[in-house]
Amino acid sequence: MADADSLKALSALLNGIAQKVYYGNSEITEELLKNEIYPEMSQEEFHALHEKMRGVLKSMATADMDQTQLEAFLTAQTRKQGGGGVTSEQAAALGRFWKAHRARVRESLLAQSRWEPGLRSMNWRVDLQTSSSRGSTSNTPVALVELELGRNGQDSEFVCLEFDEQK
Repeated sequence: MADADSLKALSALLNGIAQKVYYGNSEITEELLKNEIYPEMSQEEFHALHEKMRGVLKSMATADMDQTQLEAFLTAQTRKQGGGGVTSEQAAALGRFWKAHRARVRESLLAQSRWEPGLRSMNWRVDLQTSSSRGSTSNTPVALVELELGRNGQDSEFVCLEFDEQK
């Protein structure tokens, strides 16, 4: 396979892994990627390549690497001994992929880790009632809390809570 073809194939593999792992595309499987991108490669070789690239992408994503961190990480990966690292061509493809997909992968990871519904805002105040309508003074503090809860793309719900010393 020529260098340009191997880089295209690796880019396709990285895109496939991202589709499956980060973008929730359940139609992408390891077997589909092998048959479409690397049909001539043995299953064992492809599995090793797939796992290596998935691991490298996971490391890049969990650290949310900026360009400087990415360069240092990929340099360290190319210098690894014993076949555990990546080639300089693979490192270049990983760098291009990460530059194009970093923001989207980060958003996907944030969305996967977010609880729904979420707290959108909170307002609070403490009121001090100095006299009542009956003319007596009470000086009773009352805490008022307003919570705005909501899911992405939906209207918010508001919950109002009132606390005083007697409750």
